[in-house]
Amino acid sequence: MQLYDIFLQHSIICTDSRDCPEGSLFFALKGDNFNANAFALMALEKGCAYAVVDEPEFAIDDRFMLVDNVLETLQQLATFHRKQLGTTIIGITGTNGKTTTKELIAAVLQEKFNILYTKGNLNNHIGVPLTLLQLRPEHQLAVIEMGANHPGDIKLLTNITCPDVGLITNVGKAHLEGFGSFEGVMTTKAELYDYLWAENKKVFINKGNEYLVEMVKKAGFVTSEQLLEYCLEPNKNTCSIYGQVSNCSPFLNMNCVIEAFPIEIKTQLIGAYNAENVLAAVAIGHYFGVESNKIVRGLENYIPQNNRSQLTITENNKLVVDAYNANPTSLGAAILNFAQMDVLNKTLILGDMLELGEQSEKEHQNMIDLLKQNQLYNVLLVGSEFKKANHQFPVFDNVDSLINYLQEKPIKNNYILIKGSRGIKLEKVVPIL
Repeated sequence: MQLYDIFLQHSIICTDSRDCPEGSLFFALKGDNFNANAFALMALEKGCAYAVVDEPEFAIDDRFMLVDNVLETLQQLATFHRKQLGTTIIGITGTNGKTTTKELIAAVLQEKFNILYTKGNLNNHIGVPLTLLQLRPEHQLAVIEMGANHPGDIKLLTNITCPDVGLITNVGKAHLEGFGSFEGVMTTKAELYDYLWAENKKVFINKGNEYLVEMVKKAGFVTSEQLLEYCLEPNKNTCSIYGQVSNCSPFLNMNCVIEAFPIEIKTQLIGAYNAENVLAAVAIGHYFGVESNKIVRGLENYIPQNNRSQLTITENNKLVVDAYNANPTSLGAAILNFAQMDVLNKTLILGDMLELGEQSEKEHQNMIDLLKQNQLYNVLLVGSEFKKANHQFPVFDNVDSLINYLQEKPIKNNYILIKGSRGIKLEKVVPIL
């Protein structure tokens, strides 16, 4: 309790000794290449009021709090704080679309409530507790995103977060190097369902996704009282909230129905694959009592950022920038959506999909085949994995080599899809297009 009392008086959490707000509470975290215990005194000298450390030699006076493990203490403090406030929490995970879905849900809920939601991609074992520790009594709801790279990650994060309701956007082929297989992805994501079942909580589910339906049944959910369903056609007759894409050139427009009440939504998102994300936000907004006109307003006013489903118009081209990350599921959806867009002069700039392990070569070849099947031939590729595949597209070792090429052979008057894993850094190519 002593640490929690100190936190209530010094509620700004600091984990970087280079940025120490006056009166903040420093947690000396460790990583593969750093040990912040060694910087705890510096953090205090720069303005922190207290420092939490786990190595006795650094606890030199009463401003230091010595614990067994700083990271576990941070996580336990976050859970205790979350339980003290009792704020209703919506937990979100999934292979693709979880960040966009979280942003859309937040945009809808903010039309009625004072909410806290995960900023950026602070969705791991450090980011989640840091977000929870930003909860204040005035927050009526919180939307917490949870990411995973390995089995057990979601179980850990749900135990920290203790969500009241949950949503898995989808499951797909991502981080296969860490999960081992697609089945490993499903099992890990389903850890959210397992927690919600054990705690007698509710689940939002896209009933049109057969993998999610299988996972939620396996977890034990069977009755409509426990499941809050939404879906795209052709399953509309089984859901009280459903919708369909009405247009997607380039922005996603949808016709939706909420409990027999029709609404039209004109988003500023690129990609028909975002339709399920929009429907999830509609379903959650409706469940929490947001009026239909405010649901529409929240969704239509949302502008994507951070290189996610963005349309960027330059002097020379129109760019579909979705360069934040890529895996076989998301890249395949982006290629298909781009192929269906009714625009002229299409170019694709695609980067490697990372962390696919033994499946990497096969999955990169699948993307090449998909490009050819959809008669997309104006393609520039970046990365060693695409270099191994069988094709005749230009391929560059890294984004800097691509930039040099484009400076010599600039592209003009094109619609350009830009997508690749974060490590490829394709966003660097945007300024010269």
